[in-house]
Amino acid sequence: MKVFLDSAQAAHHPQNFLHQGVIKPSPESPERIELLRKGAEDAGAIFHTPPDAGLAPIAAVHDARYLTFLQTIHERWKVLPGAAPEVIPNVHPRARSDGYPSSAVGQAGYHQADTACPIGPHTYMSAYASAQSAIAATDAVLAGDRHAYALCRPPGHHAYADQAGGFCFLNNSAIAAQRLLDHRMHPAILDVDVHHGNGTQGIFYARGDVLTVSIHADPDGFYPFFWGHAEERGEGQGEGANLNLPLMRGSDDAVFLTALDTALGAISDFGATAIVVALGLDAHEDDPFQGLAVSTQGFTRIASTIAGTGLPLVLVQEGGYVSDALGHNLTAFFEGL
Repeated sequence: MKVFLDSAQAAHHPQNFLHQGVIKPSPESPERIELLRKGAEDAGAIFHTPPDAGLAPIAAVHDARYLTFLQTIHERWKVLPGAAPEVIPNVHPRARSDGYPSSAVGQAGYHQADTACPIGPHTYMSAYASAQSAIAATDAVLAGDRHAYALCRPPGHHAYADQAGGFCFLNNSAIAAQRLLDHRMHPAILDVDVHHGNGTQGIFYARGDVLTVSIHADPDGFYPFFWGHAEERGEGQGEGANLNLPLMRGSDDAVFLTALDTALGAISDFGATAIVVALGLDAHEDDPFQGLAVSTQGFTRIASTIAGTGLPLVLVQEGGYVSDALGHNLTAFFEGL
């Protein structure tokens, strides 16, 4: 199995994270890369640097105005009198149809959903490199590899077509699915991160050509709060092509695996020819976010169950935060394949 990582992905180093009114260091730290890299290498993986496929596969998913914002906002922000070192919004529009301001402060509010996605001097470069890892893994599967893994950091599944959020800037899983679709595959996205993949859902919500399925902690009292509920089924041409399987906080391996059977049944009914696995490892019982209680051995069973479909898998790293178990969880998942 080919695995991909670009060293530029470590340059993004967010400093601020507002949690319940308290400013803390961001848990989406570069240290995640080293823990995940070791976990993959312990399973026998040898990393490759992804080639640069350019902006086109990213622009196939993301709005041009948003990409311009990501590329330019930090330079525009840092010249503002008294501006902080990172771009962090303090005002947001009421709706996406509201006016689009010319000011850096206003555009930050429009394009950043929350305060968990601060933009520093290297954010765009790292997010771009992360997306290239996802593209390379997708291309490996298109070339005939059964499975391929992208160590995507920063992650992507909370990013909408025109909006960052929840540590995410470019939606790597959506980019991978769109690339599969563009090469005549019929993809499904299976998100096993503890948080609902709201950005991924938003990108495909009115489309029927990509099935989006997410297993996650119930958002009634957990990020992202406003999305990820079971009644969200898609709209228009996408009606029925979105499936959310929210789980009670603290759910264990057995509960997760039961939901996984439901998810894979929907993927089979959709007639998918490939699966993009949005591989969050933060459903683990020792993850700092404490949403679910999947064991390390549970990740082996999750992987073997997904692999049992016989479909090609593009594995795109999403969440999973710094703990002693993080690397072991990735090793366990690889072993399950």
